[in-house]
Amino acid sequence: MKSTSNKKTRREFVVSAASIGALPFISPTFGNFTNPLKKNNQMDINSNNKSIIGDYGDWASGLVNDPPLFSYRNKAWNDLVSWKEMARTKTMELVLPPKKTNNIPKTVIKKKYSYDGLSIEELEWQLPYGRKTEAILLKPLDAKGPLPGILGLHDHAGKKYFGKRKITKTSNEIHPNMVDHQIEYYGGKAWANELAKKGFVVLVHDTFTFASRRVQFKDMTTIPWGACSTEGKSDENPEKQENIDIYNSWANEHEHIMAKSLFCAGTTWPGITLYEDQKALDVLCNREDVDAKNIGCCGLSGGGLRTNYLGGLDERIKCAISVGFMTTWKDLIISKSFTHTWMTFTPLLANYLDFPEIIGLRVPMATMVMSNNEDGLYNLDEMKRANKILEEVFAKANASDKYSGRFYTGGHRFDDIMQKDAFAWFDKWLKN
Repeated sequence: MKSTSNKKTRREFVVSAASIGALPFISPTFGNFTNPLKKNNQMDINSNNKSIIGDYGDWASGLVNDPPLFSYRNKAWNDLVSWKEMARTKTMELVLPPKKTNNIPKTVIKKKYSYDGLSIEELEWQLPYGRKTEAILLKPLDAKGPLPGILGLHDHAGKKYFGKRKITKTSNEIHPNMVDHQIEYYGGKAWANELAKKGFVVLVHDTFTFASRRVQFKDMTTIPWGACSTEGKSDENPEKQENIDIYNSWANEHEHIMAKSLFCAGTTWPGITLYEDQKALDVLCNREDVDAKNIGCCGLSGGGLRTNYLGGLDERIKCAISVGFMTTWKDLIISKSFTHTWMTFTPLLANYLDFPEIIGLRVPMATMVMSNNEDGLYNLDEMKRANKILEEVFAKANASDKYSGRFYTGGHRFDDIMQKDAFAWFDKWLKN
């Protein structure tokens, strides 16, 4: 978006003012010990005065204003375009991804073949850091002309040894772990395949610290003690079940070390993941068989988290579907931060947007959020509150028809029924 020098100067002033809570039309009260949940007559998720941070819970949750400074729900924000520009600028300032260049990664096709009615390509590309990113691309075998594109975002699930294989199937031989994984979370389906069969080009890549992008022991300096000790660990025979289990356990413990190092480097985990997902998006949009004007993204759990950030911060995503990753910052403060990866957290962002408002930055573009009533990763009341926040954001932008928040019976999953609804949403907004 082009701006005159005068507009840029004004924007920089407003964003700078917001960064210290000094916007003239909003008076934040950082340090206010009153819990806004009680003030708004909403259910207090800390009603028993206990929290995962002890008796600091009420105080910590009271630090977060509702609505936050850059929430579109604030009455001070009336112009959608100027609000979005400033809110996204501030969010990107806090997420702090590596500097993105316009260079599209040079993509190498390692293999090309057909399976189960699909044309499949095994791809790889090199980012400026780390090992090569591996990816799977799927499209109908008889595809003609450019098709809508979908970036399929794999989950976390505490299984960092795996990435793209979690939601794809490229032969009748599938790793037993992935058979179980797809049964548990996806109704026994490789949902990326099922979506491709319906007339989409679907790209699924390994993201930061997963599968081909995982930290390998041979690249590690020694960590001599504790849960992250590297003593006796090896990258040999990686597909052996025992070694997969050892790696997944170690990688989950290693997350706090990686997060600290990223903070020290001046970036965040959401920032790195956003950067890598945007690079994959570059690859997808640059293909001749893809209609770059009709692009979507979707994922469950960690993939839903990635959808929130990518869908909220990249205008190329015309339709975004976040599955199994929606709540509020208050839920994470008081009850549920321990159930989530460091991929979730952008320091200080709660001062400016509530968690659902990250994906809300994409308003008025098509957005679906799918949640499960019995999902133990979140507090149901806060999932519903997050949905209400998004309904308010889209309604204010006169775009209520572009938002769908849906709740399903059952635990953490993206099953057949949910997939059917998600695919229909993609059909509605991307096939036009």
